[in-house]
Amino acid sequence: MIDTHCHIFLEQFEEDLDEVLNRAADAGVKKIFMPAIDFSSLDQMNGITHDFIELYKMAGLHPCDIEEDSGDLESKLLEYCSSDDIAAVGETGLDYYWSTDYKKQQKESLNIHCEVAKDTGKPIILHNRESTEDMLGIIEEHQDGRLTGIWHCFNGSVDEGEKAINLGLHLGIGGILTFKNAGVDKTVAKLPIEKMVLETDAPYLAPSPKRGKRNEPAFIRYTAQKLAEVMGMDFDEVDEITTQNALNLFNISE
Repeated sequence: MIDTHCHIFLEQFEEDLDEVLNRAADAGVKKIFMPAIDFSSLDQMNGITHDFIELYKMAGLHPCDIEEDSGDLESKLLEYCSSDDIAAVGETGLDYYWSTDYKKQQKESLNIHCEVAKDTGKPIILHNRESTEDMLGIIEEHQDGRLTGIWHCFNGSVDEGEKAINLGLHLGIGGILTFKNAGVDKTVAKLPIEKMVLETDAPYLAPSPKRGKRNEPAFIRYTAQKLAEVMGMDFDEVDEITTQNALNLFNISE
């Protein structure tokens, strides 16, 4: 399995990171992709290694970390994302849940991330909270055949999922799929698994039966099991398809 969205570098894992990664390897996780929250995230990512798991870095600025103007964001982001050791651009996106004070700045930042993703040929990783229409609208404006990426923590409607897929995005399927009253399972069942990838968003959004606990990459197995149930497939088939989807998206050969 591949965890396409995991903040393994955060302080929640400082005390037992080796054990967390060992459990992930035992659970069958082969690769972990680490989305940045801000540029200091890259320093936190450096030095994280494991004998049996490949770890990949992303560079970007989370919408909740945006306050004033973008400043030199574009040049800085392009410099980071042009590096061979950066696998994707993000996470970026829009978040109107916590605050709408900086909607304009968030949109400016997302536009910049889209341009950098196209210029570098790397996927864009999209955070979206109560901002679906604006987010998909910006992706549509930028889509010229070069933009790929993931709608992280997908919890939209069937129509929104189909629009995202038609715009060249994959859907990141995480712990919320397992939440009893979220309704994401019913939506996901009507969308193509060929456009889905697995993720944890660890340490956040732990799936059932670990809900409420610190999430970790080993828990991705619960999400994969639920996805298999929702799709009427066996676990190994879901593992194979979502793994190949991620490899293709990030342009990584196994």
